[in-house]
Amino acid sequence: MRELDRIHTPLASCAIVGAGRLGTALSAALRATGLEIDGPLGRGADPDGADAVLLCVPDAQIAAAAAAITPGVPVGHCSGATGLDALAGHEAFGLHPLMTVPAHAEPVFRGAGAAVAGSTPRALAMARELAARLGMRATTVADEDRAAYHAAASIAANFLVTLEGGAERLAGTAGVERELLAPLVRAAVESWVRLGAEAALTGPIARGDEVTIERQRAAVAERTPDLLPMYEAMVEATRALAAGAVR
Repeated sequence: MRELDRIHTPLASCAIVGAGRLGTALSAALRATGLEIDGPLGRGADPDGADAVLLCVPDAQIAAAAAAITPGVPVGHCSGATGLDALAGHEAFGLHPLMTVPAHAEPVFRGAGAAVAGSTPRALAMARELAARLGMRATTVADEDRAAYHAAASIAANFLVTLEGGAERLAGTAGVERELLAPLVRAAVESWVRLGAEAALTGPIARGDEVTIERQRAAVAERTPDLLPMYEAMVEATRALAAGAVR
């Protein structure tokens, strides 16, 4: 085993390439931990003198951004779905914060998950150190598992927002504001966190109340007909969950 594979000296500095939401947020958060940060730098930058380089660029730009960097220091990316092969020619690592970075709010990294990976033990240790500095809970996700991991994240966050958007529209037809649904949503999510999906399930499908389900379907068809396919698909998926058929 090479010396660099055995020994990891704690990072003193890190260059961040990519001045979008994530690059800007990570630069500020890591700088606040006492780490010397160069950046966020523009795409195509070739930082000099840092212990590591972290790319915060769109997935399709990772390979080009990595190719612009002179080999010699570990290079990482922040993609959830992309493997380390996009960083060919470099000692590589991955650090994907399992959280959203909103446009108009400062993200809170502490307590969030982080998918990490490394092409060498040293690179993996760097990814874990960066996660630890941010207060994130690191878990190693192999390249072959990254698409499934990222799809799970999309379902948990993006698809949830789409569902809540549908609920908001339908509630609006009854004069009910979005804010009144929020405590229900929060309680359901917290129950899922504590208990898991099957045990947390409530409502007419869990109770076997077919009359109510049919009334709901008719209301959706009348008031927001474009949501009916989604409603029916979720009814069937929820039936399977309630029956214990989903594992």
